[in-house]
Amino acid sequence: MAAIIRLSSVCRAGVKPRFYQSTLLAGPAVVLHKEHLQPHRLTAGIHSSQPLYAGSDSKASLHWTAERVLSVALLALGPVAYFSPGPVVDYSLAAALTLHGHWGIGQVLTDYVHGDTKVRMANAGLFLLSTVTFAGLCYFNYNDVGICKAVALLWSK
Repeated sequence: MAAIIRLSSVCRAGVKPRFYQSTLLAGPAVVLHKEHLQPHRLTAGIHSSQPLYAGSDSKASLHWTAERVLSVALLALGPVAYFSPGPVVDYSLAAALTLHGHWGIGQVLTDYVHGDTKVRMANAGLFLLSTVTFAGLCYFNYNDVGICKAVALLWSK
């Protein structure tokens, strides 16, 4: 209620807020400065993430399509791993899970890591993490029971 009363006092002073206008356009807000009673524009910069494939739309489109195909393949690998576990499914899961994680963490790094040096270090760390993950899963598949049977053993207890 207090907000409505305060808003009405601002409107009587001759300032029309943005959301009272007939068109909803993105623009700076207008506020009254108490000392001068003149409207001042509030502006803020919008930070956008750096484009991953700035020069080519086809590469970005192919990457987006590959991400969706991999997500659908992971959905399909779940039942396949349950009904027919084996080395082919184990290694397919190792590759798909590693690539899915690599792309996902890569998007987080693109959104939240800024500065050339920080981006290079983060990407190097991501490639190292993805390589170690894939090597570890392949080692587990070759020297132990495999991903499918390991999940089955976890569920059986």
